[in-house]
Amino acid sequence: MRLEARATVSRVALVAAPVGAVAATLAICALLVAWAGAPVGRAYLTLLEGGFGSRFAWSETLTRATPLMLTGLAVAVAFRARLFNIGAEGQLYLGALAAVAIGGQVDGGPAPWAAPLPAGVLFALMVAAGMLAGALLLLGPAWLKLRLGVDEVVTTLLLNFIVLLLVSMMLDGPMKDPLAMGWPQSVTLLPELELSRLMERSRVHSGLLGACALALAVWAMNRYTVFGLQMRAVGANARAAAFAGMPVGRVTLLAALLSGALAGLAGVVEVAGRTSYLTLDMSPGYGYAGVVIAMLAGLNPLGVVAASVFVAGVLVGADGMSRAVGVPNAIADVIVAVALLAMLVATMLTRYRIRLDRVRGVA
Repeated sequence: MRLEARATVSRVALVAAPVGAVAATLAICALLVAWAGAPVGRAYLTLLEGGFGSRFAWSETLTRATPLMLTGLAVAVAFRARLFNIGAEGQLYLGALAAVAIGGQVDGGPAPWAAPLPAGVLFALMVAAGMLAGALLLLGPAWLKLRLGVDEVVTTLLLNFIVLLLVSMMLDGPMKDPLAMGWPQSVTLLPELELSRLMERSRVHSGLLGACALALAVWAMNRYTVFGLQMRAVGANARAAAFAGMPVGRVTLLAALLSGALAGLAGVVEVAGRTSYLTLDMSPGYGYAGVVIAMLAGLNPLGVVAASVFVAGVLVGADGMSRAVGVPNAIADVIVAVALLAMLVATMLTRYRIRLDRVRGVA
């Protein structure tokens, strides 16, 4: 048995791949639900209703999907240039830390240096600081990969833990909220820097619109700009791109800056749109989930939006399913993981066909 590359990949196959992956995921996970002793049909129905069945369900799904879109975009940009960024979690936290450092309250008001600034200027500085923090955090591993051949998977993954330790130190030290009764959390943002709500009596905020707009912008960049072409070429074959005269190093570094900036922005959006302060448990793994989302989307920025809503709906709906039929909450993580594996297999089958070769006996 061997894999043989297909001469062409049809558009129908590209569309059918994610649909087939989701169907396979539901079929496989149905076995686990049945093993847990729960009715499969009712379990999936409560999962669907919990994630998408009401106004409240949609609001919670979209709220959770917002940072997932940004981390998914961050990973998709980096992976497109064959820069394997596994550090979006750390970049998210560092972006959130920078946002609180710029826009946090000091004695009930803005910092002395920020007091003369209009709210719009201070908000722009906060966003820029968060994006810059995330970008610089990924720039180091990208430079080490280009200059010294250091594996960026290792460096970006380890930086996540370093950033979390830094955040822990800051939350127990200079940035600790004196009104938090000893709880390790940062000072709150100034009220004028918080994002507006899109729906009354919900947590959906305007960061959702910004994330969707950025997905469209990244898609247009990939499709219509020279940098997008160079990034795809470097990701497909860096040696061939260099032979064609493309600046491989510069393209990789720019992709790293863009990827880190998007992940840092996810941290800014979480603080300004949902929590208004930073804690160590602010993210339930949005940065790591970004890898899953980018792969589910096939690194397509517009697909990242749909994949983020799907994953967020599963995570939110799993809470209702757990209460209704007694299935463990961890089934949501299993569904997301199986969906990733099924999508990888489906993508492989769109590009390759399986050939069975006859084995001749030896006389």
